[in-house]
Amino acid sequence: MSIVALSFGFATAQDLQQQRRPRISFNEVLRREDGNKDEKVTKEEFKGPERLFKRFDRNSDDLLTKEDFAGAPAGRGQQGAGQNAPADVTVLRDVVFGKGGGRDLTMHIVLPKEQSDSPMPVYVWIHGGGWQGGTKDGGVGKVVPMVREGFVGATIEYRLTGEAPFPAQIEDCKCAIRYLRAHAKKYDLDPKRIAVGGSSAGGHLVALMGTSGGVKEFEGDGGWADQSSDVQAVVDFYGPTDFKAFVTTAGYEHHNKANSPESKLLGGGVVLQNEAGIKRVNPITYVDKADPPFLIIHGTDDRTVPPNQSEAMDKALKSVKVESTLHMIKGAGHGGPEFAKREIAEMQREFLLKYMKPK
Repeated sequence: MSIVALSFGFATAQDLQQQRRPRISFNEVLRREDGNKDEKVTKEEFKGPERLFKRFDRNSDDLLTKEDFAGAPAGRGQQGAGQNAPADVTVLRDVVFGKGGGRDLTMHIVLPKEQSDSPMPVYVWIHGGGWQGGTKDGGVGKVVPMVREGFVGATIEYRLTGEAPFPAQIEDCKCAIRYLRAHAKKYDLDPKRIAVGGSSAGGHLVALMGTSGGVKEFEGDGGWADQSSDVQAVVDFYGPTDFKAFVTTAGYEHHNKANSPESKLLGGGVVLQNEAGIKRVNPITYVDKADPPFLIIHGTDDRTVPPNQSEAMDKALKSVKVESTLHMIKGAGHGGPEFAKREIAEMQREFLLKYMKPK
């Protein structure tokens, strides 16, 4: 595997071995899930999917404690290299960027070690996980390549569906963008050049961030209301868009069920019975000619999110003459080794440099 591909955070065999340990700190789990503040988390308190609880529960005692997280990332407040971060960047961990549902929301900010002569563009990564799992920690490796190109990187948390349904997720993402703009001088960033990228559920959210600029109902009240949440470029990896087309595509009908990730995002129930919700979460609903450029990448053999989701997004953008590049990876699934190839890493790099360079 090339250095370029590795730098974009795709998994090697050694990485997969290491991922058997939780990729989130115990302190972070306590902060999110420990309702009674007894420094342990029961199944009843845990708001994520059951399979995620089982993965964290390494000793299978139906309780999450510090012992289950031995070897996981360090807790809140640490600065420095961060989890698996290379020596040529600095990671500011767990920076509070706003409020969601009355609690703090945090991000990791990734900075180059060498100071820039001018304000830097920003690349913000939004994690996937079906809107019901995942953490911001894996995003550090996703933004490091662009930090090496002179960007400020950020990887953020957002409320998962076990905590709150839509629009909580997009509200938190937009709050993060507003925070970065409000603190542009502090982090030496250019508030006029902010790009977002994400995969799967994160791909959906970055697409929605790209098309819903100016949609007030998605801003929320997390903080920094005087700032814009608009973004200037979008990198969308296999993100869902049109849930109606999604759940009626042959082979994907089970996503229509009341316990599917899509159903949970909509607040429960059978997906096709919620036409208003389907329209509301769909990034295509808000497409107009003012949208930023998109790079969309999807595998032709994706069995989790049908390729027609990215095809529809690309078609809608082009219909209003927004610059959109759709790259279908033949034979690729929902992520995997095909996405680690050098050409895919270079495609992202060239796209971001093209649109994020100073005018």
